[in-house]
Amino acid sequence: MARASKKDQILDRGMRAVRRTGLVGSSVRDITAAAEVPLGSFGNHFASKEAFGLAVIDHYFAGVREIVAATLDDTSRPPLARLRAYFDEITDRLERRGWHDGCLIGNTSLDSTETSEAIRVRLSEVFAEWHEPFARCLLEAERAGEVTLPLPALGFADFLMASWQGAMLRMKVERSPEPLERFKTVVFDALLAPRRTPTNERNR
Repeated sequence: MARASKKDQILDRGMRAVRRTGLVGSSVRDITAAAEVPLGSFGNHFASKEAFGLAVIDHYFAGVREIVAATLDDTSRPPLARLRAYFDEITDRLERRGWHDGCLIGNTSLDSTETSEAIRVRLSEVFAEWHEPFARCLLEAERAGEVTLPLPALGFADFLMASWQGAMLRMKVERSPEPLERFKTVVFDALLAPRRTPTNERNR
């Protein structure tokens, strides 16, 4: 079995430091300590902390793509079931981390976009890509007659993602799943409640 490279080790384990204290709050020393590598190893693989931050974003988002593939892109399930599966999967992962660190991409959006234009641009690209599978699911649900969307699919996908990020921020403050569950209740029991066929139409 091939051994992980020092770069992968710094990236994977150093991400733990970023989860705890954010990219801005994590020094190169913090990152290498978390990765259990000498301080000098960092410069052998990353030109700067900003370059490391960009790599962390891509590394984290690769994991998000796997979740999207297993939920939002799983066409064996109805569209709304796929959408709920995505939020439930994220909830399960956050529970395993004790409701602590939320979404690394959301956290980095808060702490790094005022200090790094390169990171701001990369995060904008990530969110643009991230919206698309949500929008596809919503559009498929509407076309299948499951729901009537209150907004165009892409705009509603953007709203859902922004609201979910906000729910995760509240989760971190409260150290509780309640904000996440409130989000899901509002979305699935109100905004995306299944379309009901009036009794008189069913009996025609």
